[in-house]
Amino acid sequence: MKIPAASGGNDRNARVERLRVSRAKDSEDKTRRALDAVDGLLRSGRRITVTQVAREASVSTWFVYNQPQVHQAVQDGITAQQARGRQNSLAPEASQVSQAGLRTDLALAREEIKDLKKERDRLRNRVRLSLGAELEGVNRNELIERVQQIEQRNTALERALSEARDQITALEGQLRETEDDLTAARASLRRAMRSVPAP
Repeated sequence: MKIPAASGGNDRNARVERLRVSRAKDSEDKTRRALDAVDGLLRSGRRITVTQVAREASVSTWFVYNQPQVHQAVQDGITAQQARGRQNSLAPEASQVSQAGLRTDLALAREEIKDLKKERDRLRNRVRLSLGAELEGVNRNELIERVQQIEQRNTALERALSEARDQITALEGQLRETEDDLTAARASLRRAMRSVPAP
């Protein structure tokens, strides 16, 4: 009677090992695609954002935020683009910021928040559906580790959501300032035109 039990345990261990190897390979593939996406955006000069990298690599925004190597590459790429923009600029930064550009950035940031919320809700639902089934046969240490992983994922999503909200606030402030500058410039132009003597 002990032989079937041992065999069952070996089968379970083999399944767990195959699952672990499969997940590791999947994670490596996603990481490679995401890093290639960052590199491609850098080379093409297109704006690097978490959402854009996730789309280019066909991964979730959660993966980009939660995979340290990918997240660091995205941050480095954003920093490089900002530095390159400052080096290449021939006019003051404020004069190069257009309303259309700010509105585009604002729309992208809002879209990123929507994606983050969807990803968070999807993960919560997935955990809710699978946790009960997974509890059977899981020892206490595995359960604690799994709960910690879920908490880390939740923390990463909350942090990403907070960063995106801060970005929206900053962009809205820039947009208001640009609109005020534009209004002032128009008023100044009208005054200048009125002050020109008629021929």
